[in-house]
Amino acid sequence: MSKSRSSQNEPSKKKIQAIRGMNDLLPDQSPQWQYVEGKVRDLMGRYGYAEIRTPIVEQTALFKRSIGEVTDIVEKEMYTFEDRNGDSLTLRPEGTASCVRAAMEHGLLHNQTQRLWYQGPMFRHERPQKGRYRQFHQVGVEAFGLEGPDIDVETILLSARLWKALGLYEHVTLELNSLGSAEARAAYRDTLVAYFEQHHALLDEDSRRRLGSNPMRILDSKNPDMAEMLDAAPRLMDHLDDASREHFERLCAMLDTAGIDYVINPRLVRGLDYYGRTVFEWTTTALGSQGTVCAGGRYDGLVEQLGGKPTPAVGFALGIERLVLLLETLELMPDNARGELDAYLLPMDESATAAALLLGERLRETLPELRAQVHCGGGSFKSRMKKADRSGARLALLLGEDELAEGSVTLKFLRDEREQQRLSQAELADTLTSLLEGESFA
Repeated sequence: MSKSRSSQNEPSKKKIQAIRGMNDLLPDQSPQWQYVEGKVRDLMGRYGYAEIRTPIVEQTALFKRSIGEVTDIVEKEMYTFEDRNGDSLTLRPEGTASCVRAAMEHGLLHNQTQRLWYQGPMFRHERPQKGRYRQFHQVGVEAFGLEGPDIDVETILLSARLWKALGLYEHVTLELNSLGSAEARAAYRDTLVAYFEQHHALLDEDSRRRLGSNPMRILDSKNPDMAEMLDAAPRLMDHLDDASREHFERLCAMLDTAGIDYVINPRLVRGLDYYGRTVFEWTTTALGSQGTVCAGGRYDGLVEQLGGKPTPAVGFALGIERLVLLLETLELMPDNARGELDAYLLPMDESATAAALLLGERLRETLPELRAQVHCGGGSFKSRMKKADRSGARLALLLGEDELAEGSVTLKFLRDEREQQRLSQAELADTLTSLLEGESFA
């Protein structure tokens, strides 16, 4: 009896693993993310966009009212739960609604324009696959209070400059469409429903479900059996109101002047209910079915829909996971984004440990760009050299009894077949500067 009770009290020895579709970012991967995030942060500052940070948990009503209750995100994919007070909360599935809520709550939209950006994790319960996960990370850009096509163009130019900074511009295609006004979409909806009802037998189960609730989303179907029927469907572009048509024509003209190539895609509708007028995507053929790397558009009615005053707005979001995957697939991730060390400071015995630590501090003070690690943990000289080699550093800086007496350091080249050399510690900074600048060691 006591044995049984004891076994029941023993903690389970089964290892706890990460939730499916929610991934750890390991030390050899984080430098690549930091590279992309650094490019993004630099670019946002150059365009005058200010960073905003919002909670990852919001009231469920925020997303139901903004995204739309009959969208896949709200119906199938949101992580929603009741807290201890009985309030319905949701892990944010996208960032625009949270950004709008925060801007409204703190008075950022009162008689003023705002250019904002953010980055962080989002959550959707969908089938995990390469480039698409249940916890994923997005960068978002949102501009408020500007109604002309010029701000639409600026957001597209900003994204284009990011592709150029990452070496991706030749590998992505800009697709454009206009969804027109709410009134134009309502009239078009009736035309589209009539067309789909004539071809009801060709609709798959998901499209038949959407026919009564969100028929425009059927246009976004990737079902190859429906492709021919969808290509022949009535085009929203042919039903635009005059103001939206003029807006789109001016946008295209400015893109032409800026030298930005684009393709008009009449089936591009976006999956969120709040979009109107301009919508766009940057796509690639390098990632198979996960071809969209950035998507956005105009959402002039969202602020009012969430209880604020009518406010024109436009923005886009891009996924960090998919962007890193694209850079890796195209072999465009630079070597300095892989986090390799420049130097490994190696005390040859315990007597040199303190000196090695102090030398590391002096070098970091003199050379802020230097990536150096000091050996800790003792061990034989052989084991220390193995750790130096495994560190990935280009150089080992050896400090032993002789070096301490002379005020010198021995340079050992770990990746090149070259003779090691001893130099004074006074010369070391200049030598390492040559390394950082890509010069040879003469």
